[in-house]
Parts: sequence; C-alpha cells; structure tokens
Amino acid sequence: MSSISVEPCTFALFGALGDLALRKLFPALYQLDRAGLLHERTRLLALAREAGSVQEHLASIEAHLHEFVASEAMEVTVLQRFLARLSYLHMDFLDAEAYPALAGQVAPDAPLIAYFATPAAVYGGICENLAKIGLAERTRVVLEKPIGHDLESSRRVNDAVAQFFPESRIYRIDHYLGKETVQNLIALRFANSLFETQWNQTSISHVEISVAEKVGIEGRWGYFDKAGQLRDMIQNHLLQLLCLIAMDPPSDLSADSIRDEKVKVLKALAPITGEGLGTRVVRGQYIAGHSDGRALPGYLDEENANTHSDTETFVALRADIRNWRWAGVPFYLRTGKRMPQKLSQIVIHFKEPQHYIFAAEQRLQIGNKLIIRLQPDEGISLRVMTKEQGLDKGMQLRSSPLQLNFSDGTFRSARIPDAYERLLLEVMRGNQNLFVRKDEIEYAWKWCDQLIAGWKQSGEPPRPYAAGTWGPVAAVALITRDGRSWYGDI
Repeated sequence: MSSISVEPCTFALFGALGDLALRKLFPALYQLDRAGLLHERTRLLALAREAGSVQEHLASIEAHLHEFVASEAMEVTVLQRFLARLSYLHMDFLDAEAYPALAGQVAPDAPLIAYFATPAAVYGGICENLAKIGLAERTRVVLEKPIGHDLESSRRVNDAVAQFFPESRIYRIDHYLGKETVQNLIALRFANSLFETQWNQTSISHVEISVAEKVGIEGRWGYFDKAGQLRDMIQNHLLQLLCLIAMDPPSDLSADSIRDEKVKVLKALAPITGEGLGTRVVRGQYIAGHSDGRALPGYLDEENANTHSDTETFVALRADIRNWRWAGVPFYLRTGKRMPQKLSQIVIHFKEPQHYIFAAEQRLQIGNKLIIRLQPDEGISLRVMTKEQGLDKGMQLRSSPLQLNFSDGTFRSARIPDAYERLLLEVMRGNQNLFVRKDEIEYAWKWCDQLIAGWKQSGEPPRPYAAGTWGPVAAVALITRDGRSWYGDI
C-alpha cells in the first residue's frame, strides 16, 4: 500500500463518454485504485448526456478499460473494486433541474471533485448549477484545455467560473505538467548546484524545445482547423516548458511560489512584431508526403478538410527573455504534425570553454548538452567530452552520454505513471503545484495573440512542408541564421 495519505471524495466526471475520459481519465483512475491511492469511500460518478441503458454505458467504460490499460495491469480484484465505485447518471449539464439527482449521489462528508471533460463553453453553466444546489462550497473544479481561443475568450471562460469558485479551488489541466520528467526539471535545477550555478547567460548558449507529432489531425478537423498549432501546442505546452526551464528559484515548493516565478518569465518574453515575424517565426502546413514507406495525404486533403484553409500545422520560433538571467540566450521552440517521429525533448546547449587547447578540427564538437526527453523514452542525458581510447588516438575527443533513463529499471517503479494519474491524485490531495493559474493563461495568450494578429495582418500563407519531414526549410534557416542547428534531426 502507498505511504501517501488520501482522503475520500466524490469524483464527478462531466463528459464521461467522451474520448478523453475513456482513453485517459478512467484508465488513470483505475491505476490510482490499483496503487492503493483511492480511499475506500471514494466514489466515481460518470456524467454524460447520452440516455439509454445505464448498464450498457457502464459496460462500455469497462470495455475501454480493457482496451487502454495494459493487460498485465488488469487485475480482477482491482477491477471489481473499481467498478463497484462507479455509477452512471444521464444529465443535461445546462439543465438546473438535472442537478438534484447529482446532489443525491454526492457523499455529504467528503469533497466533490468536478472534472469538466466538456467544451469550455459550458464550464460557467455547470459551475452555476453546482452553486444553485449548494455544492460549490465543497467542490474543486478541474478545467480541461483549451480554455478559450484567445485572451478575450479565455477571460470570459475564467470569469464565468470565478463567479462561483475562488482561484484556490480551480485546477486548470496541462497534462504535460504531470509528466515525471517535467517534474524532474524542478529537482534537476534546484537540487543540484552543478546546474543551478550554471543556469544563466554566462554558461548557456541557447535552448531548444521540440514537440514533434508523427500523426496528423486524427479526425479532429473541426477543432484543429479553428485552433492551429500555435493555439493547440505553443500557448500551453511549450510555453509551460519554457517557464519551468527559465524561471528563477521559487522561495519554496508551494503552488503560488512556483507560479509566481513562471508568470515573471511570461511577462519578460520579448514581443515578436514587424520584421521579426519574418525572421523569428516560421509557420507551416503539411502537404502530401511519405512516412514509414506509406503515402500520407496533405492537410488540405484530409477527410472533411476546408481546401482553402491557411491554418498552420507547424510552428518554429525564436523566443527571447528580457531579464538578466537570459539576456542574449535564444529559446528555439518547434512543434508540428506529420513529423518523422514522435518526440518531445528539451536541449540545453552550454557554451564552449573560453580557452581552447585541443585540435582545431575538433572545435565544433566542443560544448556540453543536457538533453531532457519527455517522450517516447523519458530520461535525462548529459553529453560530456571525453578522450577516445587507444594508443593511436592521441588526444582525440568524443562526445559521450551520462544517461539516466526512467524506464530501464534504474528506479524501483518499473512503470512510469501516466501524466493524468499524477494530476488526478494532486487534485484529490488539494495540491495546485502542477496546475496553471489564471494569470499564467492570460500572459501566455497575450504573447500568442500578437503573433496571430501579425499573421493576419501580413496575409502570408503558411509555408508548405512534406509530411514525414521536419517542417519547412525556413525552420532550418531560422536557427542556422544564428550559426546553430536543431539537435538530433535525421
């Protein structure tokens, strides 16, 4: 059994028959139960608008558990215990008359966790209805992204929720913050003087953040074409990673101390306008190409596509942070669909020694790199310079890795928990460390909105790139213009 203390709660999942709930949330809750991290009195309420047989809906949830939980993790006793916690309730989320039935299933002596796996447009309505039946005072609400499509719309959503809930009981999900390696950024930086003393413009040359997706839009045309890669990935995931890398040390590990420092980074981001839009930002859209020997359609050739769409599926940019710590250190961000491989990684490039004593032809090899892999193989690697072995090698240098893999048995836990497991557990514990505060969202939107406005004003279409490649040629030029290259591109 776990050493972590957990309290009983009623976990109400709004939108329980949607893709997110069936693919991620129920499997995460099952794994928490398997790890002994659900209190014996914790109850799970599946709430959805679909009518029909309750038993059929519960059977569908069970079937999806078998599909998305590894077979070796499916234990009969755990599954029986999990299903015994689970109830289904058919309800219209905007109908106030449906909520007394919900109130009747909420334990009177335990907090209610309301998880909104629904469109953001109904968040305010759900909160209002929870307040009407007197549940708001003991409820924590969990908001799934996207929260709006720009600064103004995000404010409308957040303000609607804030009418009924204080910031201390609002948990905004960014699942990247639940990844083990992302959390390790805090430990890596602030528990190791080796890194923290060097974590500034004196020692670091530049930073890369790449989040590459091998898939296309996977049937999400209706959502994605309105959002685009900047809104879908940069505004939340990549800017959150940038904040964790670039922030100053917080005074402690409390939620607000960490989030205060992240906000300072967002406020210090230099705007990109005018000529900078052409030299510091690249937006692209994939055309037909090949991957793993099979032909892939272009974005405009996808099912139900708008053939005149100028939505970007790729963004690369150079971000600069206007403060002492990072003056002159560019942060190169890159994310796209239909890339050659699925990859999320951060690369910290350290400056070469000021006095160089080795062979001139080896100089380009010099420079330590800290590589933080978020997926597919979570881990941390430090590239250091060593001497080639052998009597005939002289002082020939090579780059060698000091490797820390989270999945190779180095750690006692053989299984890396899914990000949602961590995040759901922290909600149940009332810990907001891994969740995004309202002002973080707003400053991120403000910075991204200026890019979107600039694109609209220029009227330039996204640059084409073949599916299965690393994006437009201009994305290579973006970094080579500064005398650098993207790390690890094949």
